[in-house]
Amino acid sequence: MAMSLPHQIGALSGTAISSETESVSGEAPAKTTLTTSALWRAPVTNLRVSVQKSGSQVDIASPSPPLSPVTCHALTEARDALAETAEVKKEHKLGKGVPVYVMMPLDSVKTDNTVNRKKAMKASLQALKSAGVEGIMMDVWWGLVERDAPGEYNWGGYAEVLEMAKKRGLKVQAVMSFHQCGGNVGDSCSIPLPGWVVKEIDKDPDLAYSDQWGRRNHEYISLGCDTLPVLKGRTPVECYSDFMRAFRDRFENLLGDTIVEIQVGMGPAGELRYPSYPVKDGIWKFPGIGAFQCYDKYMLSSLKVAAEEAGKPEWGYTGPTDAGEYNNWPEDTTFFKKESGGWNCPYGEFFLTWYSQMLLDHGEGILQSTKAIFEKKGVKISVKVAGIHWHYGTRSHAPELTAGYYNTRFRDGYLPIAQMLARHDAIFNFTCIEMRDHEQPQDAECAPEKLVRQVALATREAQVPLAGENALPRYNEFAHEQILQASSLNIDSQSDDRQMCAFTYLRMNPDLFHPDNWRRFIAFVKKLNDGKDVHHCREQVEREAEHFVHVTQPPVQEAAIALMH
Repeated sequence: MAMSLPHQIGALSGTAISSETESVSGEAPAKTTLTTSALWRAPVTNLRVSVQKSGSQVDIASPSPPLSPVTCHALTEARDALAETAEVKKEHKLGKGVPVYVMMPLDSVKTDNTVNRKKAMKASLQALKSAGVEGIMMDVWWGLVERDAPGEYNWGGYAEVLEMAKKRGLKVQAVMSFHQCGGNVGDSCSIPLPGWVVKEIDKDPDLAYSDQWGRRNHEYISLGCDTLPVLKGRTPVECYSDFMRAFRDRFENLLGDTIVEIQVGMGPAGELRYPSYPVKDGIWKFPGIGAFQCYDKYMLSSLKVAAEEAGKPEWGYTGPTDAGEYNNWPEDTTFFKKESGGWNCPYGEFFLTWYSQMLLDHGEGILQSTKAIFEKKGVKISVKVAGIHWHYGTRSHAPELTAGYYNTRFRDGYLPIAQMLARHDAIFNFTCIEMRDHEQPQDAECAPEKLVRQVALATREAQVPLAGENALPRYNEFAHEQILQASSLNIDSQSDDRQMCAFTYLRMNPDLFHPDNWRRFIAFVKKLNDGKDVHHCREQVEREAEHFVHVTQPPVQEAAIALMH
């Protein structure tokens, strides 16, 4: 009995894999469960496997080894190390460490609402499970599901992927992606907002964010119209809520078991921020300061009201006009310069308070609805916040300000966000966890490590869980060690046993399954799963990972090849 690719990976991971076996008589496929063991007791010439079919169990002998002699030899060679691994897991069960999720490809579901590269998807998910990964993160695109008409939802491809994850025992973080895909760092495909939404924006361009030069950004609907019925009689927040309610109703049987987290998209790239640094068409380039996005009529209307309430109606006509352009640096501008900059004067304080509060109110409104929709469904709710680390060492923190985070040398902009999330029992998900200060351009005063520390302190004070992601794909041990260090949250003597509640690894692709990268990834997952209080020999972890890579190499290579086609 020759074993298929998923069966081979399953055999190596010690998991039960369901498959469909077509009968000789041409009848409907019958469900078969192949049960395997990760601990092979001895190399044998005739492999016997246990097959359970239609409620009965029989032993089937294979006349020849289903795996190659090289793989069988590797299995024998790895036996002792795998036994040691089992003992370690027995003593240090998963849950004490940081569970690892892997971000799926952005185009996991195609525009025709079917699964993209289905064979590769199945093999890859089983490979991830074999590596000790807790689950996957998957974008559920508004632009695909509700593409054709308001209130008409097509969950086709997502239902398939979720079922694949369930069969392999993987948990799922489902991202409610209300933004456009395409135009941000790492975007490998283009998925616009729903067609009927795009038509409404064409009729009323102010539904899109705008900068002071009149350039429109279509990544996400302007939060200035959150509560206005501008989308076929519904408000944007109502559209988001209806979408999430439909998701809940369609996949209620998976909530709390397979689907364990709902991450709510709240801006470009799914992050709670303004689209202040758009990569598309070369508008912004790192490490530019970006630009304020408050010049659509809905945002300006809100600004006018706020200025009048503050007794300064003259402040309500426009945003700062001296804040430079997208690719300026702070000292190039009057508003952001360190000495006598507008950001630190009464007008600047008024504007930045209003601008950041609009973002907080946006998050608050969506979270109120999200919490009610998924109440008592056994899922966590999370929100992603961008890791804007460039020019962090300056006084004004200009790129953070244009993105909506009122964080300066004299003010903590992340504590209000953490407190808002805490009110709704939501997780604070933060990026750039893999970065080190010295790796970044020092002339731009980049400080990702200091930024992560500030966020960790803010979430601790607000008593909100902190989860992490890497901002860019990284496969080297140097980045892995930085993630391990950051996820431990050992920031001061009060850290105790606190650590990140989860880490999501960006992303599943052929590079991840490259032999060297896969070896490092397995060791990285083991270390994160063990947690910061486990002090067993690191060399042992590396040895176990090396053995396991040797055993899984043939099927993992096949998964990598399938992903590239």
